[in-house]
Amino acid sequence: MHTWFKTRRTVASPLAARLENGLAVVLLTMILLGSSALSQSDSVRLEMSAVDLARKVVTNELKIQDEEHSHWMYRLEKEESGRKQAQEILETNNGSLSQLLSIDGHPLDAKQQRKENQRMQRLVSNPDEQRKLQQASNKKAEQGARLFRILPDVFVFSYAGRQGDLITLSFRPNPKFQPPSLEARVFHGMEGEMTVDSKQERLAALNGHLMENVKFGGGLLGRLDRGGKFEVRQTEVAPGHWEMTALNVDMKGKALLFKTIGMQERENHSDFHRVPDELTLAEAASILNKQIVVADNR
Repeated sequence: MHTWFKTRRTVASPLAARLENGLAVVLLTMILLGSSALSQSDSVRLEMSAVDLARKVVTNELKIQDEEHSHWMYRLEKEESGRKQAQEILETNNGSLSQLLSIDGHPLDAKQQRKENQRMQRLVSNPDEQRKLQQASNKKAEQGARLFRILPDVFVFSYAGRQGDLITLSFRPNPKFQPPSLEARVFHGMEGEMTVDSKQERLAALNGHLMENVKFGGGLLGRLDRGGKFEVRQTEVAPGHWEMTALNVDMKGKALLFKTIGMQERENHSDFHRVPDELTLAEAASILNKQIVVADNR
């Protein structure tokens, strides 16, 4: 099970977040859901405040993260700084294994495929490598969960729209909140929308943009520019099972010594199907290699 606050892991718990670093947790572009506006009477009939609904959804997501331990195989298509990759991801009790399928739309040549197979084999046969990657991945997952947990405190929420079971909440920074970390400062500098499935109490989408420049070290260490945007979506890919299916980030700024930085990343996750929970990394590697052979023979 995967939610927006998990890191995309190579070896980690199946519930670890998929985002690569702490800032990526919050540097997620705008999603338009076409929700109709709620009247004041509609809001009253919801029988809870907007922040209470947000808090309830956050609590439910974190609870499911702790309790849901199923494993899945899916396709990841990623574009970062103009470079496109497609991967097949397979989850196991010992973490996830990825198989690179193509680069910029072109299947791997023989040399690239050998290199990819060697990488997978090193990971499968090296416990120290697995442990290091798992520790790093778990750290990022914990960081993402901490940010997600404080989301109802970071923002002021209000009802913005409804379409069937989907309720959209708009959010803006809570002036009473004091960010405890660098990532929380970036989070707190945003406004946007959170869309939830009110029936299942699940997060369906989260999008926002930076309202102003966010400076680090008084601007000496760098900044993120106003207008930077993020978008993340979750979808019910099987009855009662939700997965992150889209992630878009578009951020610009300055790093130390005035070096221009940019974070442009797009991800699509698709073709989810469940796999046996007891798979080992070696078995996962075998399955992924067979997938490549089948694709080559088509």
